[in-house]
Amino acid sequence: MSTRCGDLDPGLAPYLARTEGMTTPQFYNMVNHKSGLLGVSGTSSDMRDLLARETRDSRAAQAVALFCYQAKKWIGAYAAALGGVDTLVFAGGIGENCPAIRRRICAGLGFLGLELNPARNARNAPLISAAASPVAVRVIRTDEELMIARSVTRLLGLGKGRLGAVKK
Repeated sequence: MSTRCGDLDPGLAPYLARTEGMTTPQFYNMVNHKSGLLGVSGTSSDMRDLLARETRDSRAAQAVALFCYQAKKWIGAYAAALGGVDTLVFAGGIGENCPAIRRRICAGLGFLGLELNPARNARNAPLISAAASPVAVRVIRTDEELMIARSVTRLLGLGKGRLGAVKK
């Protein structure tokens, strides 16, 4: 994630409170706003910045490598839990717009049947898997904020209104 931490050992909060005097609001701020890509790199939460600096900034390179490793690890975990993979979808800012990261995440996952078409991946095509790949790899555009707003509107019983009428 850009600024959030992901998985944490539950003992971390009391440990930091005891050893660093960290308060609950400080801990909350750290794990939600100063962790992830920003926390590892120490400079940026923006993958574009990190990729531009990774050859000369070891912390930027570590942040990029860790991001790709974690994504690959979760793909493997879900593939094991589901008994295989039919389709892998990349969405969201990095997933939609960063061919280098998609390539790095998929590298070494051929044993799951994932094979990218480099030209399609480079142009952010909707289908980026190779023709012979048994697993479809897709890039799907998302508007996360709109989907959240629509869900909240529906849950609150506010009807279609303006949010429901918005088309993308």
